[in-house]
Amino acid sequence: MNSATRQLGVSGPAVFPLALGCMGMSGVYGPSDDSESIATIHAALERGITLFDTGDFYGHGHNEMLLGRALKGRRDGALLSVKFGALRTPEGGWSGFDGRPAAIKNFLAYTLVRLGVDHIDIYRPARLDPQVPIEDTVGAIAELIQAGYVRYIGLSEVGPATIRRAHAVHPIADLQIEYAIVSRGPEAAIFPVLRELGIGVTAYGVLSRGLLSGSTPAPAGDFRTHFPRFRGKNLARNQTMVADLRRLAAEKGVTPAQLAIAWVLAKQDFLVPVMGARKRSQLTESLAALNITLTPGDIAGIEEAIPPGAVAGTRYDERQMRVLDSE
Repeated sequence: MNSATRQLGVSGPAVFPLALGCMGMSGVYGPSDDSESIATIHAALERGITLFDTGDFYGHGHNEMLLGRALKGRRDGALLSVKFGALRTPEGGWSGFDGRPAAIKNFLAYTLVRLGVDHIDIYRPARLDPQVPIEDTVGAIAELIQAGYVRYIGLSEVGPATIRRAHAVHPIADLQIEYAIVSRGPEAAIFPVLRELGIGVTAYGVLSRGLLSGSTPAPAGDFRTHFPRFRGKNLARNQTMVADLRRLAAEKGVTPAQLAIAWVLAKQDFLVPVMGARKRSQLTESLAALNITLTPGDIAGIEEAIPPGAVAGTRYDERQMRVLDSE
């Protein structure tokens, strides 16, 4: 297994080449089992994974409390990446984003308690607050670093201009952004800026939220039912595309998910895929991608079969796409 660490930018930590994303353990893909989730986190630690990603708004705080339970007595082996700022409603809706300095310090205070830790390793705004200069948001996190509550600053789903402005205030360790064989937008303008500035990437959506692994939305409580790629004619067209990926994977004797992860790992050496495994079996499948070596010919063949325009539908709904600074 190729488990050599990857560096999250010039200023960030060295981490295992895959990270565990914990969002799916708090109901967004339908019901989840806390016992299996904790067992999956423990298995990830045992297999060498060091970076664990969560958000203070996942499951209205459930995700942080779950991760805190799982890491009790094991904190030394884990680096915690936490997104903050998304505002929730009691019925489960979304009501905006808050990147004000006072709000950030409030969010962090609750996060530290829910996780049961004295510091967060990478702290990042989940989105750009259009009402608050990014300099103010990053400056507040820099103050939290000086106070010992945070180690590194990350960003999420922001574009080149915002990245430059943020990095001018304080070194940024990594940008979290969606990137997959069917979500290649960052390649054009964002990745070149990250390389120039020495900023790493933690990539989520590597399987396009399960689309590339053949996963379909649960009947109830699965937020993917709102995403264009999983609806109607788009889904039918995308299932044809997934069949092409399945064929390519079979030729190499691997699963479509493993091939999709291996493609991301091979494309960008400064990138760490964040795998949303909710079960130990999914974790094991993802880790096996580290054993796959893709030649330039393999990569070209994958990209010829699944070109950038092959996927039908945007990665978020129209409203969410409008507020993404990265687009």
